Amino acid sequence: MVAEVMKMREEEKKRPSQSKNIKKFFKKRWVYPAVYLACAALLISGIYWYQAAGSNSAKEKFSNNGNTSISQKGADNQAIEVNKAVENFKMPVKNPDMAKIEKKFYDPNASTKEQEAALVVYGNTYQPNQGIDITMEKGKSFDVVAALGGTVTQVKEDAVLGNVIEVEHNKGVVTQYQSIKDIAVKEGDVVKQGQFLAKAGKSELNQQAGTHLHFEIRKDDVAVNPVSYFNKSVSDVEISSSSDENAAGSESSGESKKDQTTKDTSTSQDQN
Repeated sequence: MVAEVMKMREEEKKRPSQSKNIKKFFKKRWVYPAVYLACAALLISGIYWYQAAGSNSAKEKFSNNGNTSISQKGADNQAIEVNKAVENFKMPVKNPDMAKIEKKFYDPNASTKEQEAALVVYGNTYQPNQGIDITMEKGKSFDVVAALGGTVTQVKEDAVLGNVIEVEHNKGVVTQYQSIKDIAVKEGDVVKQGQFLAKAGKSELNQQAGTHLHFEIRKDDVAVNPVSYFNKSVSDVEISSSSDENAAGSESSGESKKDQTTKDTSTSQDQN
């Protein structure tokens, strides 16, 4: 029995412990570089795997031609924005084929005859027409519609102008509808192109036109010739040098006309 115990002890002494083996292993010079390289390899593999997973997710989000896949509601909203961007100005009446421009926009570069035809007589003053006056056959009232989609920023009752609706678009462009009645919109309303706004009416400012619509396009509060921008977009509206001079020219033309009228009246009285 004693011999067996002694034999076991001898065997245990000969057998190196596990901890001694581990310490011996890590004392070798190549161990730490090998561990470092293995960790680096694992890290790089993880990065490649993450990128590959991300690419697959991105592919699922993209449809043909690289377009992002979105919900139907989002697609509709984007389609509306695109349509707004490409909308072109239209004649602000329901039946444009029957419309007639009774008085044109006052153009400082036009001939004297055309300028005189574009002056609005109000009392004893002459004012350049800042828009166009549209009438229909037989002087009947007609439907006034939005020339372009936008937001109604002003609805005003004005006997001289014959009531006013102003619609704001973008890029500093607004449209004005004057000499109207039976207004169907209010401030803050978002209107679509061709939507009914009011009926054509009369104004004190231009009684000679009878039942008509006075229509203006303004950029940064400067009137431009509406006829020049029918079938063109908001982005095409630009303030020309003639438009800048329009206000100044209007006052001088009005005063000149007024003075000439006074002079002619005085001459007539002297001759009598």
